[in-house]
Amino acid sequence: MVKCDIACPCAFQNELAEEDAKELIANGVKYVAEVSNMGCQPGAIAAFQAAKIPFGPGKAVNAGGVATSGLEICQNAGHINWTAEEVDVKLHKIMNDIYDMCVKYGKQADGSINYVKGANIAGFMRVANAMLAQGII
Repeated sequence: MVKCDIACPCAFQNELAEEDAKELIANGVKYVAEVSNMGCQPGAIAAFQAAKIPFGPGKAVNAGGVATSGLEICQNAGHINWTAEEVDVKLHKIMNDIYDMCVKYGKQADGSINYVKGANIAGFMRVANAMLAQGII
């Protein structure tokens, strides 16, 4: 048995199965953050959620890399250069906004946060609002 506070599945898709999640829970994991795309199988996610372990899905947790690429594209397109500190401030805002949206849309009746639900609804709302703004719907 290996004690664990934070688990970050990060190698490849579906690397963490339900039995792995149960072992992590038995070993005292307090938080799980998917830092790869879909690193956990659905049974593992369900096990973490049933145990009330905060589980951050890859689409939210892993967004920092995508956001940083987007910031680089903005700099290149605008022929501008931001300092590392400026990029860090922008990235922190983006990640904090993602967290806030996960909380807003993922808050459960018992006060817990379902970050998977929150991230899914936040993503849907973003697309829906963009479509409305463009006059598509």
